[in-house]
Formats: sequence, C-alpha cells, structure tokens
Amino acid sequence: MWPFRSLSRRTVLARSAVATLAVAAPTLSRPAKSETDERKARLDRVIDRAIAARRIVGSVVLVMRDGDFVYRRAAGFADREAASPMREDAMFRLASLSKPIVSAAAMMLVERGVLDPQDPVTKWLPDFRPQTADGRIPEITIHHLLTHTAGLSYGFLQPPDSPYQRAGISDGLDRSDITLDEEIRRIAAAPLLYQPGTRWGYSLATDVLGAVIAKATGEPLPDAVRRLVTTPLAMRDTTFVVEDGARLAVPYVDGKPGPARMADPHLVPFRGPGIIHASPSRALDHQAFPSGGAGLVSTAGDYARLAEALRLGGAPVLKASTVQRMTTSRIGELTPTGLPAWGFGYGAFVLKDSALAKSPQGAGTWTFNCAYGQSFFVDPVARLTVIAFTNTGLEGGFGAFPVEIRDAVYGQGS
Repeated sequence: MWPFRSLSRRTVLARSAVATLAVAAPTLSRPAKSETDERKARLDRVIDRAIAARRIVGSVVLVMRDGDFVYRRAAGFADREAASPMREDAMFRLASLSKPIVSAAAMMLVERGVLDPQDPVTKWLPDFRPQTADGRIPEITIHHLLTHTAGLSYGFLQPPDSPYQRAGISDGLDRSDITLDEEIRRIAAAPLLYQPGTRWGYSLATDVLGAVIAKATGEPLPDAVRRLVTTPLAMRDTTFVVEDGARLAVPYVDGKPGPARMADPHLVPFRGPGIIHASPSRALDHQAFPSGGAGLVSTAGDYARLAEALRLGGAPVLKASTVQRMTTSRIGELTPTGLPAWGFGYGAFVLKDSALAKSPQGAGTWTFNCAYGQSFFVDPVARLTVIAFTNTGLEGGFGAFPVEIRDAVYGQGS
C-alpha cells in the first residue's frame, strides 16, 4: 500500500533487527543505551493518545538507529475483549507488508542467475498472457511485476462488477478455496488496465511474482521464501500459515465510537467504491493459496531483522548491489498514484523528494504500509529502521498513527 501523506481520518490516506543484527540469535537484544528520554516521551505520547482516543487497539513499535534499539514498546491489547495485553512477540497478519519479503526472495534468485528482471513472465508461466482492452497481448516482464507496472490491478481498487470481480479473482486477503495456479489463470483472464511499463498501478503483481518463484525453484512458494529469506535471517515467526493462533493479534477495523473486532469475512471500505474482502481466518487455513502480495504473518521483531539486514547491505541473504536495486526507484519518470515525491523500487516505495513530500525522512527512505494496520520505513540517511505494527486497520496503516510515529521519531509533533 501507500506511504503516509496527511492526518485526515475521514478517508483512507495515500501515504502515510535486532541490535547489531545478530541474525542467528533466537531473541532480540536489549534496548540500546543511547535511547533518549525525549524520543521515548514523544513516542509514548503518540501511542498512549491513539489508544486512549480509541483509534487503535494495540501496537508494537520498534525504533533502531545505527543497529541499536532506541525505542521498543508493546502497548494496548492483542485481544481487547479478552483483556489480553499486547506482547512484543505478537504475530500480525501482514497483508501488503508481505511484498518486500517475497520481492527479496525474487531478487535472491536474480543474484543466482535463476531469474532476470528482463525475463518475460511467460518463461515461467507460459499461459500468463493477459490482453489489453484492444485485444493485444503485450510482453510482461519480471521487472514489471517487481515495480507494479505490469498493467494489473486489485479487485478492491476496481468498481463493483469489474472484470476482476466477474473473474472471481482473489486479492489474497479472503478465504478463497482456489489454488495459486487457478488464481493466476483468473488474473490472466482479466484485461490489462494499460500497456505494461507505461504507468504505475498497485496490483496483484507480487502474487504473480510468487507463482514465478514457485515455478523457478520447483517448490511451493512458502518453502522457497523460507529457504531463501526467513531461515537465513532467523525470522522464525514469519510464515504463510500459523499453526497455533494463540499469539496472533486479533484484527480490528475503524469504527465509532472505537475500532470493531473484525468479522470473518469482513468487508472493509477502501478508497471510495473499493471494498477489501478480509478473512482473518486465512492465516490459519492450510488450504488457502499462498498470496505473495498479502498472505504472510510475522512479528515486529522478525520484520526488523529483514529491514535492518537490508539497511546494512543485505547479508546474509543479498549483496549490497542487489539491495541498491531494490531500494532505488526503478520506474523512471513514472510515479505511484497520487505520490509525486515518491518512486518505486524492486519491492518498496522510495522517497525521492523530502520537501515535496513534506516529510522529515531523508531522500532514499523506503517504506510500505498495509490495510491490517502495519507500517515500516528505513531511512538510510538517518540510519533509522522503524517498525510500527498495530492490529487496527485502516488507521494503523493509513491514518494519523504512522505519520505521528514518524514525526515523533524525528523530533516533530507534540
């Protein structure tokens, strides 16, 4: 989803690891001695106010600078109705934060010469040949998938009765009983929105990329992601299916007078006519196809391992040159929808102009946020990694909360 932009809660907003990264260690290190009282007080105020105002139910926020923790806190409830407090090791449904993880797996295959960004998708998925509105069948490449310039979309971004709804395409958040192969067949049956490479459009491209990874490695996508990314980084709690749901934070959605416990399924309004079909039980369903763009579950600590590893150059999973390709805009003069200050790399939004974005983050910051209420960013200029996970969508991912966390980290706000 999109970087943080403003603080309005009336609409869905367009914008919004371990110390020294001992990736083999089973637990995270203690907070760094360099933690300042001022930053802690600012962040505590942001979190406490959001919980007291009933904008979010619970959160886990981790801030690292130069590889050391300068802030870490679990607050609020993992399950409000059961009065279960949020814990730092709580597991969250990642939705779109799955994309950087799956993109990292793809880039590891690029390093090994298995994939090339210029490869046509049909090299691995011969039947994936969606047409433009005028009936042409353009070439879609791995680059187009990584950068969301393939001409694809999401059902929740389309009006009712669009080709995506008529084709029965899953956005990867519902409890669908189709296979990944069938999902890819349905995506290919819907018309492209534009000629690949001519526009940027947030889409199911990472789900298609996940299918490419599965074909290229000859193993199910969850096994490939585990082998390529999560095991080398000791991300032990990052998975497509949770065996024991006891640590899963209960998901909530914006409501009045406060967040409502998410039903199963739950229809979540998104950007005007769009509707997200969310089924929290998908995270426990072994039969659900592995959605590369929305299907992973993780903890804030695990995600810090990934983000901090990439900030430090990618070891032990990627080379520094590969990380540079991922975290530098790869879309030329194109811009993500409504975000002129931002570009998009191989798996994340990339800040190009801090002044235009009215952001304290340095140019080159890369980020993602999601509908279930999580966000993160890495600012290589300030040497910061910030993980802000909540169990409340859309506020935790697209509302005031991630913007306030960002500003508190940089010494802005009250």
